[in-house]
Amino acid sequence: MAEVTGFQSEDSMKKLPPEQVKEEKERLYNDIRAGRLTIGQATVRMRKIVGMTQKDYAEKILKIYPRVLMEIEKDRGNPTVETLKKVGRPFGLQVGFVVPPEKNWAR
Repeated sequence: MAEVTGFQSEDSMKKLPPEQVKEEKERLYNDIRAGRLTIGQATVRMRKIVGMTQKDYAEKILKIYPRVLMEIEKDRGNPTVETLKKVGRPFGLQVGFVVPPEKNWAR
């Protein structure tokens, strides 16, 4: 799976410059399309792109409990579809079925 790189530690979260935000979003979308990220890894990247702590991102942006966000970021728990929609919404992402990238459907 893809690694989260180029971001500050949790206690020193700072907003990225607009050009870097654009670049990081594009990397995120490419990694999601290619199937290189778990939901948890994608969620961590989204939060770090906006430069927020788990607590702030959960409460102020997603409107969920910080504990729920923590579990999602660790690929644990069992989030509802509604919660997953909240996680994807700030980045224009939707919840749905996807074909695995390694699957060849042409027969």
